[in-house]
Amino acid sequence: QVQLVEAGGGLVQPGGSLRLSCAASGSIFSLNAMGWYRQAPGKERELVATISSGGLTKYADSVKGRFAIDRDNDKKMVILQMHSLNPEETAVYYCYAEVRRSVVDYTEAYWGKGTLVTVSS
Repeated sequence: QVQLVEAGGGLVQPGGSLRLSCAASGSIFSLNAMGWYRQAPGKERELVATISSGGLTKYADSVKGRFAIDRDNDKKMVILQMHSLNPEETAVYYCYAEVRRSVVDYTEAYWGKGTLVTVSS
């Protein structure tokens, strides 16, 4: 089994900052891409940012210049630093990881349970 556990969500005022973290544990041979998605009420889940095992990053246009994604391969963690948050970014933020569980397994996608970020005054 593989678990992804997010932390760092909560209430933040408009214009504020928040840091999300996600730790992967369990039967992991290798971690490929990791990232964050979010789902606002009544909307579909959307990509926020991803980072490859080599550190290549990709961001949604709406967060470029405000969000930064990073990873610690030794700790099997991915971090999302968010700045200048606005109320429209209130959502459940989900951690995502492409995991290979053993040398003979294929890469599979795993998701965390999500952490709620509320941007409100």
